[in-house]
Amino acid sequence: MKINEIFKSIQGEGVFIGLPTLFIRTAGCDLRCVWCDTPYALLDSQGTEWSMDEITAEAERNGTANVCLTGGDPLRQMDDTIELIRRLTGKGYSVVVETSGAYDIGRLPRNGSVFVSMDVKTPGSGMSGRNLMSNLEYLSTGDQLKFILADREDYVYAKNFLKEHSIPCEVIFTPVGGKDLGWLAESVLSEGVRARVLPQLHKFIWGDERGR
Repeated sequence: MKINEIFKSIQGEGVFIGLPTLFIRTAGCDLRCVWCDTPYALLDSQGTEWSMDEITAEAERNGTANVCLTGGDPLRQMDDTIELIRRLTGKGYSVVVETSGAYDIGRLPRNGSVFVSMDVKTPGSGMSGRNLMSNLEYLSTGDQLKFILADREDYVYAKNFLKEHSIPCEVIFTPVGGKDLGWLAESVLSEGVRARVLPQLHKFIWGDERGR
């Protein structure tokens, strides 16, 4: 499996924010979001080949109960991701799978230890045409749907999206850069939007330092 990096940190995003987590970052993504904060993981060539045994051994060495598969996009390597999820959950890990929403999540193993964190790409990303709408039917109550918002236009897009679709899981609104929360919090409060406004906590602690 093409891996860009593996590191231990706290979860900086979404409903599991603050939890000590082992991040397994895969290499390769077909999307090119304008605001992408991990351009060093977009290409296959930016990763090295790891065996399943090597990855699971690294997870055991790091000693956290929580694993986050991120990227790039791990679903670009679907078969390997499925196998890795099965191995990790078989060893008792809780696994969050972060994905852009452009790949079919219907194939993922689903049990009480696997959670999907799926993006809906907004116009400000330049990739809103890549949203695979059929993925919405596979989301369950333990998952989360994330909107990364660059500006008011993105916010309106996200608000209308929620009006048009029945979402069974938690909805996360996060500003691009993860820090400028004021305008977004005020908008959600004044307009009664059913979403959590959350930062990217790791950026408050470590900035843009890689591996954090």
